[in-house]
Amino acid sequence: MRDYPDRMSPQQAHTFHDDVLNIVNQIPRGSVTTYGIIAAWAGWPAHSRMVGRVLRYAPEAASMPCHRVVNKEGRTAPGWSQQRVLLESEGVSFKANGHVDMQRHQWEPEEIK
Repeated sequence: MRDYPDRMSPQQAHTFHDDVLNIVNQIPRGSVTTYGIIAAWAGWPAHSRMVGRVLRYAPEAASMPCHRVVNKEGRTAPGWSQQRVLLESEGVSFKANGHVDMQRHQWEPEEIK
């Protein structure tokens, strides 16, 4: 068995779900993090797409700062124009190419609470 199997057990998926939401809740205002960083902190570094699925389909995610999660290049979610508006309202700056200035705003947790 590899360290990170392709398929999670139902218990692992439940734990992953909870961990993702816990991490997202800790992203500070004016900062962003990536799907990949969240996946790694949740213990499944090869599962960044699954982070996106959790954020899209978890009903409780609607009341969380999901807008603070972008891809590794700083691109916002396709089809969600409000994400940029929300980030800008928190002081997040964007480069000329429309991506978040990751050097200025990327948050990497030192420790997850």
